[in-house]
Amino acid sequence: MQETADQYIARISGYVHGKDHFRILQSTVKKLTSLITKGTRRAFLQPPEPGKWTAGEILAHLAESELVFGYRLRLVLAANGTVVQAFDQNRWQTNAGYLNKDTKKSFELFCVLRENNLRLLKSLTKGQWDAYGMHQERGRENIARMVELYAGHDVNHLRQLEAIVISDGKGKGGKK
Repeated sequence: MQETADQYIARISGYVHGKDHFRILQSTVKKLTSLITKGTRRAFLQPPEPGKWTAGEILAHLAESELVFGYRLRLVLAANGTVVQAFDQNRWQTNAGYLNKDTKKSFELFCVLRENNLRLLKSLTKGQWDAYGMHQERGRENIARMVELYAGHDVNHLRQLEAIVISDGKGKGGKK
């Protein structure tokens, strides 16, 4: 059963409740680096369970999600109140062929995009953090809320990657 938008928000926000969202975003590259160096080839190429993503697919998803995050930030800053389109991560996974993506290149892309997005966020004035868009599924989201959700998104996928790496791609993990 697929989550509703409210269920997704509650779950993802719950991962980072009471924590510094910006610092979580800053720490993700280091945590990913650690997990990647511990992971085996099997963990990055073989699903831990049928219908679940490999570690490599999760990295490709993180890279594309970071691209979306950067676009959404810039869209909202350019046109306060603009519509923010949702996307179906499973369709993106299928259409973009995440399983065929080079894990190293996915990680490099994520790192470059994250660095640029963090630089943008650091440059914002206090008032700019209140700029908002109207997400098609989740409603009004200001930049502070977007940062919270992307921090929770990071934690969600870091936990999945850790489970896959620990199980060497043979156990639970890789949930979509």
